[in-house]
Amino acid sequence: MYTEIIKIIEGGLKNEPNKVILYAQKLAEKLAAEGNPQLAKGIRNLLNNKAVNSLTMEQLLTTAPVDQETRMSIVDVFNPADPNFKIVLPEAIEKKVSDFIKVVQHRDKFKSMGLSSQGTLLLYGAPGVGKTTIAKYISLQTGLPLVTARLDAVISSLLGNTSKNIRKIFEYADSKPCILFLDEFDAIAKARDDQHEMGELKRVINSLLQNIDMFTENNVMIAATNHPELLDKAIWRRFNTVIEVGQPNAEGIGKLIEMYLGNFANDLDSDKKKYEKIVSVFLEKSPSDIRNIINNAITQAVITEKEKVSPEDLLMENFQFDTRGKFTNEELIKYLKDNGIPRLQIADILNLSIRKIRNNLKD
Repeated sequence: MYTEIIKIIEGGLKNEPNKVILYAQKLAEKLAAEGNPQLAKGIRNLLNNKAVNSLTMEQLLTTAPVDQETRMSIVDVFNPADPNFKIVLPEAIEKKVSDFIKVVQHRDKFKSMGLSSQGTLLLYGAPGVGKTTIAKYISLQTGLPLVTARLDAVISSLLGNTSKNIRKIFEYADSKPCILFLDEFDAIAKARDDQHEMGELKRVINSLLQNIDMFTENNVMIAATNHPELLDKAIWRRFNTVIEVGQPNAEGIGKLIEMYLGNFANDLDSDKKKYEKIVSVFLEKSPSDIRNIINNAITQAVITEKEKVSPEDLLMENFQFDTRGKFTNEELIKYLKDNGIPRLQIADILNLSIRKIRNNLKD
């Protein structure tokens, strides 16, 4: 407790409001644990003041570190203040994420019990499955800003600058109440026995490991990668929680369709078979892909002044997505027919004669 008071005074004297906030939070947690809930509540009420939260974000934005060579910012900051933020996760993953959030919320209690730092999470899976979305969700649930390291700007052409940039990011995140998020983690955490990497990048791993060890004693860190097989073996041991994020199942796809369509009118409930067909063509697609397809269908509905999005609209956009827009009318006709759309309806959708539709399918 004395440590927290000294740090609060030190932060005030040095005009470092974020340090004051961070150690005031720690002080409140200790007071509550030691049987002084009223004083703890008073401190938390002060910290929950919107002006304090605004000050935290302002400090994060104005003191963001930059690369010495390019003068580009090497971090992005996400403000956890969106009440409409939604997420759809499989039940097993949702439980693991929920457990991690609880760990973050009680990390000082774990520390007071003599347990090692628990606030580290590694997310891995294919591109677009929702790893970054999960990190933002954790930020919202904990109220901690998400500081995302821009690894494209971190890796410098100047010898030694990459390690300096990594140190800058960890020092920046260490001085403020936030979550450090290392996206595309494999860019700087590749295995040191990779024969294709230069010696400088191998030395970066050693610097990264040292910074992680120091940072995670008192802070929260999330990393995400599309290529877990590339990570150095020592990296895995730095994470208390590891979650594989996979593609959504049929139930999850249904929830994603409902979420992404939002309040826009649609005909999906009118025909169960067509709805099941939409779910089946979305299988093996990432949430990001599904969102793009549905957004494109809504966009087309708006610009063509349609009042509703139909299953046929989603099938059309799905086919365009799969073919990257390179297809013939004959291929589109066959796709729609194979997915249960009657010939008369195909003719109406494509503004073609029924004879042309029949001839194409016959060929």
